[in-house]
Amino acid sequence: MIEYNRYSWWRAVFSFRGTALPRAVGRVAIFTLYTATIQTALEVGTRLGWFDEHAALTLDPVAHSVLGSLLGFLIVFRMNGSNNRYWEGRSHWGMLINCSRNLVRVGSAHTDTGAELAGLVTGFVITLRQSLHGSRDLTEAGDYVPAEVVRTAERFGNQPTAVSAAISAWIAREYRAGRFGPELVRHMEDLLSKMVDAQGGCEKIQKTPLPFVYATMIKQLILAYLLTLPLVLAERCGWWSPLLMAVVSLGLFGMEEASVETEDPFGKDENCLNLEQFTLTIARDAGQLAAAASPR
Repeated sequence: MIEYNRYSWWRAVFSFRGTALPRAVGRVAIFTLYTATIQTALEVGTRLGWFDEHAALTLDPVAHSVLGSLLGFLIVFRMNGSNNRYWEGRSHWGMLINCSRNLVRVGSAHTDTGAELAGLVTGFVITLRQSLHGSRDLTEAGDYVPAEVVRTAERFGNQPTAVSAAISAWIAREYRAGRFGPELVRHMEDLLSKMVDAQGGCEKIQKTPLPFVYATMIKQLILAYLLTLPLVLAERCGWWSPLLMAVVSLGLFGMEEASVETEDPFGKDENCLNLEQFTLTIARDAGQLAAAASPR
């Protein structure tokens, strides 16, 4: 996720890194060249008398604007859907951060093994991050959780589930040792359940993309709109048509690319959520809470 100064208007305007330009510039150039070709054909054909100036290579702008209105509605729907998924993903990780702090804080205050709990909680969010990135590497998590938990997680299809089971086992062990009462066990299990619910919410977002029929329809309508736009602009705008096409196509392709990138907030693109930073936050806070509560 790119950190930027939201009040620096000019710097944002002239940014290239992290924008839709790298992905859209090729298509923008193609349609700009296509518009220039249409404009050249109109100018040459009119001068040579190949066709009537007011009848050839033109479309009714009113009819074309109907398609533009429909396309605008669909793009807004697409962007809103992607933004909702992005914010929902951030909310789930916010829940993970809060519940991790509370779980370690309570557990460390009532036992002498808070460091073990902090390691398990950190291992849980690390394995979740790795899972969302499509990785099963447990090397980093192995620095925080016991070796037997790592071996168990390797056999699980969903590795964070194995670590959450280890956290439950830690709570049960402390309860049997008489350090926790039933009320405290219920409270800690509720916190752990919220973390597992947040895990499920993240997996739902990642594994449920926008239906293919919607994504394809938007791309098809953008193509149809831009292919016919030069026939509306050519007679009315002259050689300004290629420039107008560049601006319009950049807007359409840019908004679509922005929606595609933010649709999966857990990817590795520059505008995706910084899961590494969230993980470090949980690891730092869990470790500090456990260290502060431990006997000197």
